[in-house]
Amino acid sequence: MRAPGDILLISCYELGHQPFHLASLCAMLQQAGYAPATVDTAVETLTEVAISRARLVAISVPMHTALRLGQQVALRVRSINPSASICFYGLYALLNADYLLLDTIDAAIGGEYEGPFLNYVAAVEQGKTESIAGVATRQFKSGPWIKRTSFIAPVRLDLPSPDHYARLETNGVASLAGYTETTRGCKHTCLHCPITPIYHGRFFAVPVEIVLADIRTQVKQGVGHITFGDPDFFNGPGHAMRITRALHQEFPGITFDATIKIEHLLKHRHLLPELKSLGCAFIVSAVESLNDNVLRHLDKGHTSADVAEAIELMAQVGIPLRPSLMPFSPWETLESYITLLNFFEERRLIEQIDPVHFSIRLLVPPGSALLDTVDSPQWLGELDSAAFTYRWRHPDSRMDALYEKVAALVERAERAKASPIETFFHIKAMALAISGKDVDVVEAVQEYGSPRVLPHLTESWFC
Repeated sequence: MRAPGDILLISCYELGHQPFHLASLCAMLQQAGYAPATVDTAVETLTEVAISRARLVAISVPMHTALRLGQQVALRVRSINPSASICFYGLYALLNADYLLLDTIDAAIGGEYEGPFLNYVAAVEQGKTESIAGVATRQFKSGPWIKRTSFIAPVRLDLPSPDHYARLETNGVASLAGYTETTRGCKHTCLHCPITPIYHGRFFAVPVEIVLADIRTQVKQGVGHITFGDPDFFNGPGHAMRITRALHQEFPGITFDATIKIEHLLKHRHLLPELKSLGCAFIVSAVESLNDNVLRHLDKGHTSADVAEAIELMAQVGIPLRPSLMPFSPWETLESYITLLNFFEERRLIEQIDPVHFSIRLLVPPGSALLDTVDSPQWLGELDSAAFTYRWRHPDSRMDALYEKVAALVERAERAKASPIETFFHIKAMALAISGKDVDVVEAVQEYGSPRVLPHLTESWFC
């Protein structure tokens, strides 16, 4: 499998970024003497010629959306080139391996995938794929591979250029946005997070020089902003600060964003002014809900009061906080959903939240830590393997109905490029209508006034 195109690496979706998980695996393969072809179906056409040429096809599935798209790609590959070996790798591969291995794929790798994948390539070459550590197959059950990778800088030059992907918009100016990761895994174990059943609280730091080399490559391609895609940038705050200081010293005009837990923003508040001075354009934080009962069930590590304090803190520092939400879960109530909406309206924070976040519903993939909670029999339904999640119904049927309406509204608004402020008040009108109240959307939009224009990425989907 040393000939060009014998190995085909495919990405379907990485949140509007140039696919990091293609670039990372491609680097490892090239170092080992292989010549993989790469296709990002989010912006490129996957041709029958590329599929027919491949002996091994590896599809990156780092998130649920990528998994659903990847399954369709795998089925197409199977129909065109039935002799090719198909491997899924990434966070969602191993969680759903039992179903996928029935007839869709031949192998699944979770955790630190590069090493096991190289071993799988060698096994395919030799025709001996029965038992490879870290690789689940029909013949061999394997858990995730959680051992430190010998990191090397990702190879990006064969990928579509950054101008095919998301941009940072600031004051009407758009900059090409790049993406990298400074750590793998997460030391926290939030019960709903898909990282938890794979990494179980472990994380690995990527060497500073590797991260900077990856950023240099992207800056040469015209990138003016970097997203640090770690599940939590402050898993290792010292490591994060070393990287951002080095980044600013070498490229003082480059801005960045990162994802940081509410509890870490509060604990490490003394670092935030320096982050601002180093070029932090905004921070994403997984708020999820303002219902303390929900937060306890998710083991989030923060309270609604902590969220309010963090938002005030970030305003003082001058870094916009962009909360990510998951407001539809078995423990959310209609009243707490309306309270959530009121919270962001009263504090004039609507501009800081992409409307899609008001429609996110809890996903419970196979292996989820939520399956082992004491109360799960009270709300958990059957596994829908084809949908890659357990089904559940809200104890208040009104919340399921509201979810359907809000999700449809947000999707329509996204397609129409509607005003986020207007979309927000339509959502609020839907929620209030269920409780017998109403709101004049036009009047509410006018009363809210002109929205602030804050730094944001042009890709708003986070799951």
